[in-house]
Parts: sequence; C-alpha cells; structure tokens
Amino acid sequence: MIDFFQALADPRIAILRYALIAGLLASVAFGIIGSFVVTRRITYIAGAIAHCVLGGIGGALYLRHEIGWQWLEPIHGAAVSALAAAIIIGLITLYAHQREDTVIGAIWAAGMAIGALFLARTSAYVDPMSYLFGDILLIDRRDLYLIAGLDVGIVVLAVIFYNRFLAVCFDAEFARLRGVRVGAYYMLLLCLTALTIVLLVQLVGIVMVIALLTLPAAVAGLFTNRLSRMMLMAIALCALFTSVGLALSYMWEFPSGPMIIVLAAGCFLLAALWRR
Repeated sequence: MIDFFQALADPRIAILRYALIAGLLASVAFGIIGSFVVTRRITYIAGAIAHCVLGGIGGALYLRHEIGWQWLEPIHGAAVSALAAAIIIGLITLYAHQREDTVIGAIWAAGMAIGALFLARTSAYVDPMSYLFGDILLIDRRDLYLIAGLDVGIVVLAVIFYNRFLAVCFDAEFARLRGVRVGAYYMLLLCLTALTIVLLVQLVGIVMVIALLTLPAAVAGLFTNRLSRMMLMAIALCALFTSVGLALSYMWEFPSGPMIIVLAAGCFLLAALWRR
C-alpha cells in the first residue's frame, strides 16, 4: 500500500491520480443513481442499456476512422446509443403491449451485435477488451470534467425531484393517483441512468458495469431503509471500492476493473451473510 501512495505522489504518474480522482467523483453519480435503480428494481433495464453502449462506441469508431469524423469520440457514440436505448425501453415499458422482458432482451443483444459489426469494419486496430472490461487508467483530465459535470447535474435533479423519484420508485400507482407524471419522471430516471452508465463503462467496462452500479447500493440497502441514507452510504462504499480496488490492482498488477468488481461483490456477500 505504501508503494501505491508513493506512486500517487510521483508527478510522472499522472494517470494514476486521474484514475483515483475519477473513481471518487464517479462515486457520487453511481451512489445516487444506483440507489434509484436498486429501489425501482430496474437492474435488468440498466443492463440492457449498458450493453447497447457497445453499438454506439462501434459506430463512433467507424465514423472516426472510415468516414473521417475526427471530432467524434467513442463517448459521444456511447451517450447517443445509451439515451436511445433508455427512451426505447422506457416507451416499451410504459405503453407497449409486447412482452417486456423479450423486447428488452432483443435490444440488449442487438446493441452488442451492432457494435461488433462496426468494430469488424473499422480498419484501425481497436481492442474491444478495453471497452468490455474497462481500463480506469485511460482516464484523462477531460474525462474528469465530464464526470464532475454529471455529478452536479445528478445532484441538482435528485434534490429538486427527490420526492417524485421516491414516489415513482416505491409506489408508482399511488403517485399516479396523486397527479404525479409517473411516465415523465420514469423516463428522466432512465436517461440519467444511461448517462451514468456511459461514464461507468470507462471505469469497469460494459460487462461489469451493472455490478458497480448496483452492488454499493445493495450493500447500503442492507443497513438502512431510508433512501437518502442509502444514497450517502452507497456513495461512500463506491468510493471505497474504487480506491481500494485501484490500489490492489496496482500492487498485484491486476486489471483495475475486475479487481474493483471482485472487491464490491465480496463485500456484498459478507454484508448479506452478516445481516442474516
């Protein structure tokens, strides 16, 4: 652990400091949105949105290298595809009469397939593992500004619409009878989840994104029955998992994303056993 702190203080290793700061900043968004996701029980919807991100990333890389759109970054394509998936799934959930799980599963698979096709047609070498399993060490200063901006937006919206989100998560039917526009706030929650997932993909990747989004909130939910306390505990736990996981991955030379997830999953299992 001493070596890790010495590396943080080394001015030549800026990427390690960026990675730690990114993990701490992202914990705010993950703790708040993760608490809503766990409480509303829409983890499977968040999973579908996460896997659709690969389609946007593949499309952005194809346009960048084959069409010449040098200004287009993978995160731009990821944001567009995640928001599109959130809106489509939200509309299906609210208004369509098709089997919800079947349609969500189809969108889940289609997003991954489209991304794989785009990557196959991209002439430049692209390592899909960096997107599937993440690499927090690829974070730069611009990403920190994006994460901080998302934190501010999520905190503001969570404070303003806290009671409405609370009603939608716990008793949507009662909220509808009281005149709350359940559909609009549900769609807003899905869009915020999509944007949070886009940033979380950079830390742990598409495959494991749902684990870090939900595990800190799930652990917090074992120790409190108030949503506001759950959010605060989830933020603290997420910051703990990312910082300790990053330190362990540095010391033991393991990939940072899987190490963070293993740590979070282990803490969840221990907390669940201890509570039982």
